[in-house]
This record gives sequence, structure tokens and C-alpha cells, in this order.
Amino acid sequence: MPYGDLLKQRVQRFSTLKEMEESGSTIEEMEEFEHLLEKGIVVYAGVDYEKILERAEKEADIIVWDGGNNDLPFIRPDLEIVVADPLRAGHELLYYPGEANLIRAHLVVINKVNAAESIDIEKVRQNIKKLNPGAAIVECESTITVDDGERLRGKKVLVVEDGPTLTHGGMTFGAGIMAARLFGARPVDPRPHAAGSIKKVFKEYPRLKNLLPATGYRKAQIKELEQTINSTPASYVLVATPVDLGRLVRINKPSVRVRYSVKDVKSPGLKEAVEGFIRKKTPSN
Repeated sequence: MPYGDLLKQRVQRFSTLKEMEESGSTIEEMEEFEHLLEKGIVVYAGVDYEKILERAEKEADIIVWDGGNNDLPFIRPDLEIVVADPLRAGHELLYYPGEANLIRAHLVVINKVNAAESIDIEKVRQNIKKLNPGAAIVECESTITVDDGERLRGKKVLVVEDGPTLTHGGMTFGAGIMAARLFGARPVDPRPHAAGSIKKVFKEYPRLKNLLPATGYRKAQIKELEQTINSTPASYVLVATPVDLGRLVRINKPSVRVRYSVKDVKSPGLKEAVEGFIRKKTPSN
């Protein structure tokens, strides 16, 4: 989902964080790429999907197409996995092409079951069965980790969350707020200190309180994000985006990374489903 010069970004290939940064990617794009690059995974992006696929096929045995923002796949997948969020129960029926993806899916992951109410988990499960009775369903937890989180207890913290999740994604909180609750920290309200376009973000999404969405579609907005972070009184900044903001902005107070990962609730789960698919597709020697 490039936001810059689409001709230059027809086909992009990243294998290092340096290559990603030199491409002029926005924070929103980096949120999609960075955690993969940290694990040594080559990332292709851009707008010319035919060319992207041609290049990826030349160097990869397995291609994972990641449909950010509920996009339909531009390749025909052998295994189509769709993730449903019980914290937004019912949303799987409300949006296109999200609902279409649910109907197409071979496997549906109900994520965040450790944070959602059982009634909402069951609502999502029934919606899946109604639209796609042939799909396999697995449940996963979204686990949160914070390095030395106990130091946050009782402290005032500025929570910086993943931008798209909190704006057009419809959520009112993310992993940062959950981490603050977990360790007894006190989120502060950045709205009185918002700079420039960040003020407009809060005006457009008035439901957002005691957190700061990491919006950065251009250099000026990244600077305004930096100004907002540094002007907001807090003992710590909880960076709960997939991007290490400390590389992109100068933060004038201690910052702590909030990370999250997926964990199967029971076996067989997502891990076994993917491994079984790969075994079936891998030619025997």
C-alpha cells in the first residue's frame, strides 16, 4: 500500500531495514514491513502485482501474500487464511472486501481470544459458520511482551499505538493500552499537546483518548508526531507500533517497546495447519 511516487514504487524489494528506510516508506508502510525484515524475511511491495509476483517466484519457494486493509489477493492462493477480531465482533460482516475474504477463506483465525469476551468470540464463530461453513477455524491469543514492564507501574505513560488500527480501523485502543493496564501504568491524554495535523486526526476521530495514533504519511506529519510526543508530559513513552519509532523521531523521554505475537490456544492450531499445508505442497525427495 504505497503512498508516494507510484511509478518509482511499482516493484519494491526489501531485505534490510536500511533498504526500507531509503525507499521513502511512510510509517504506515513500515508497520507492515519492519517486523518481517527483523526476522530475515524478504519483503516485496508496490503496485505492479504481476511484476512483483514474477520476481518473487524467482527467489522464493513459498510466497505469503499479506492483504493489509482487507484487500482481496491479487494472486490465486493455495491456502487462504483470514483473521477475525472478536474485539470488533460483527465487523467481519460489515465491510467489503473483508466479508468476501471470509467467504473465500480456507482457514479462519479468531485472534485475541485472551482479550475478548466469550460472547463476542462465539458471535464471530457463528458468523464464520454462517458465511463459510467449510472453513477450518482456529483460535489464537495475541500475547503482549514489554521489556522490564514492572518499571512502568504507577507511572504516567504516553501510549503510541498503531495508526491505521486506531483511525479507520475502528478500534479505541491497542496493544499499548493493554500493556499499560497489564503493568498498572497510567496513560496520559496527548490531545492538549497535539501539533499540526495531529490535531486534525483527533478531531476526525474524537473517540480516541489517552493514546496517540502513530500517523506519518509525510515528513511534516512525522515531525508533528515527534513534537506531540515530546510536548506531552509523561515518565515513559510506550511504543506499541510494529515500527521502532526511536529510529524515526527523537524522543526526549525514556521509551519502551510493546511487542505482540500470536500463540495457538490449543492443538492442532494455526501452526499445525500451515505446517501440514507446506508438507503437502513440498515434493518428496
